[in-house]
Amino acid sequence: MRRRYEVWFLRLGLADDSGAWWFRYLRFNPGRGGCARNPAGQPVQVWATWFPRGGAPQSFIQGFAQDGLSLGARGATPFHFEVAGNRIDDNSCRGRLEVEGHRMEWDLRWRSTFSARITEVGWIGFSRTPHSDAVFSGEIALDSRRWSGEPLGFGLQGHNCGFRHRHLWNWTHCLFQTDAGLNTFEALEYEIPFGRRTRRALLWHGGQLYRFSEFEELLRDPKNLRWVFKCFGPEDDTSVLAWIDGSGSSLHRLPYLKTDCSGTFEVANNSLARATLYFLRGSQPALTLSNDSGSALEMVGG
Repeated sequence: MRRRYEVWFLRLGLADDSGAWWFRYLRFNPGRGGCARNPAGQPVQVWATWFPRGGAPQSFIQGFAQDGLSLGARGATPFHFEVAGNRIDDNSCRGRLEVEGHRMEWDLRWRSTFSARITEVGWIGFSRTPHSDAVFSGEIALDSRRWSGEPLGFGLQGHNCGFRHRHLWNWTHCLFQTDAGLNTFEALEYEIPFGRRTRRALLWHGGQLYRFSEFEELLRDPKNLRWVFKCFGPEDDTSVLAWIDGSGSSLHRLPYLKTDCSGTFEVANNSLARATLYFLRGSQPALTLSNDSGSALEMVGG
């Protein structure tokens, strides 16, 4: 298609608690060769963002020509996306970027027990999480600093696309480590035509999936990146009260290019966000899940 973006991404919080990494493999406006008049509008891009604990995030973006991309056929297994030594497939990725005097390299593998389709809205696009409770192994290097481990960190690998980015969205993915294993919570809200909104939330807890389709928003604060809401699953009498806090030094704002090439818009992200959930199941006592930096929170729009 002339106007469309598709991105394969991963977020991992490092096991040593020193920070988090966010990697994106982006295909942008393949039918028109990106945005040819914009130096940031290359049709193939690889992004790397480092969120240091207690410090300011750093983003590195490198663009590539479309004829250098090798992409797996639609529906083919295994999948792959590869350009100039940067590659992602079903269970691994690697990269090598040199941007503004900095050098990044990574070689990662992951495994998970839970995958999800958050939304599928026809021609508008989709949001999927092939690996929601991912355990990462491998190594990452930034200049002279290096991280490696088995495991290296924990997080998710996601995949989404659309003919344009939405004017407003809220998205969070939260990882909770308990004695029983990893639990995850993912919620997404965005505007769609005719003044409507799509809202979905999923909780993976104790090897069981809970779906929530009804929302009550209590606080949305784009300036300080905070999101508080209740969501409900009427079918099984469940609910979640979610407090997601992405304020602080790790709050990062980046310009994204619009698919119509008319300009940019701002995306706020914190991949070291804090979260507390209160999970209710019928008459059972409330279950509290919390983390100090194991969440990602992203917002667009006022």
